[in-house]
Amino acid sequence: MFPSPESPMSPDIALLHAINGLASQFPALNTLMIAITRFGVLLMVLAVVPLWWARSQRDRERHLATSAGLAFIGGLMLNQLVLLFVQRARPYTDGLSHLLIAPSADPSFPSDHATAVTAIAATFLLQRRFRSGGAFALAGLLVMLSRVYVGTHYPSDVLGGLVTGCLAALVVRGFYTRECWLNRRLVRLL
Repeated sequence: MFPSPESPMSPDIALLHAINGLASQFPALNTLMIAITRFGVLLMVLAVVPLWWARSQRDRERHLATSAGLAFIGGLMLNQLVLLFVQRARPYTDGLSHLLIAPSADPSFPSDHATAVTAIAATFLLQRRFRSGGAFALAGLLVMLSRVYVGTHYPSDVLGGLVTGCLAALVVRGFYTRECWLNRRLVRLL
């Protein structure tokens, strides 16, 4: 399914080397990329939470915040299903990247970070919140880039996370509408 680590000319490995190789060329950038990889998802989640207490268009904002949360959780659950079938080693395990952070215990594909940030950004974009969705998408791209930069993911891992995040947001958009019974109960209950 994935290129063999012995195949150094595969686009995935070539891109990994190009991005992760920047760490040795620009050490000053390392601190920034490590911070993005550590705190990027958390900051995106914290940016969504205040919508729950919005004073204008309260029901609409709560629906958006809940949709983003459901897509976030759903995407990560989908990743767990994928991990049952795909046990891809991390690039540093294969000796293909220089790791700048602590090693992860779970398999590499798909990237949970990429799934999480994409689920949030895609939810906003699907709700036609283009300004905030675009900002989340740009922040998400930085998080995805940081995962390859710090050596913990192949580029195809973050691409896989992007796909699962989009899929989760699409499923939530299709089933969790403002008119559905679950939304009405959640908005009133909480």
